[in-house]
Amino acid sequence: MDVIEGRGPSPYFVMALVRRLPDTSLTVALASGGREHFGWGVDRHLKADLFDALNQNTRATGQWGKGKVPKFPAWPRPTAKKKAAGTSKKDPKRRVSVAEIYKKFTTRR
Repeated sequence: MDVIEGRGPSPYFVMALVRRLPDTSLTVALASGGREHFGWGVDRHLKADLFDALNQNTRATGQWGKGKVPKFPAWPRPTAKKKAAGTSKKDPKRRVSVAEIYKKFTTRR
């Protein structure tokens, strides 16, 4: 509430702090697609890609008998959770203005 009314830190300062968060933080994970991305930084994605590339290279260059090519499992990666069956998408996401947010905070019910 203080930030909306102009008594908090400046937006520039807040954005500077958010941009300096590590890529494994929960805030970055939520911006990347959900809580399941928590802890998955650039280094972890690269390690998973390297693991899969080595497996594909081994599969492609091995001298396997006909029909005996082994199946290497891929490294498990975070995936988005499926939505519940009863939920439906109402309207496409629309932008909300600062005035509308302020109005939600100030109106009493």
